[in-house]
Amino acid sequence: MPLFSRHSAETTRTPPQPTTTTSSSRGLFGKRTSTPEQVTTSSRSGGSRFFHRSEDPSITAARQRVAGAEAAERDADQARFQARTAVKNAREQVKVLEREAAEEARLAKIKQNQAHSISKRAKPLGRHDRI
Repeated sequence: MPLFSRHSAETTRTPPQPTTTTSSSRGLFGKRTSTPEQVTTSSRSGGSRFFHRSEDPSITAARQRVAGAEAAERDADQARFQARTAVKNAREQVKVLEREAAEEARLAKIKQNQAHSISKRAKPLGRHDRI
């Protein structure tokens, strides 16, 4: 009697017959492949309903709505990721501009100090013109 069968009365077993295999061919995982004499026959009525099911239209509509919501969440996640990337790039660009401006200000201050120094040296020049 099979352990996991729903229809135990429908499954019939034939008494084991001596096996006459000409080769010792083994299938997947090292099991011997069965010959037609070894196969037990079973008759199942109805078959599998997994592939041939008819659902209520409200269930189908609910599945479609859930699938649509999942797709919308994926799109929102992708948009959020793109927005974060854009913000990160913008902040990086602002930092680069600030560094460039600080460097330019530093160079301008140096230039200003040098110009002031040259201006001091140039003040006494031309004093001989005032006669």
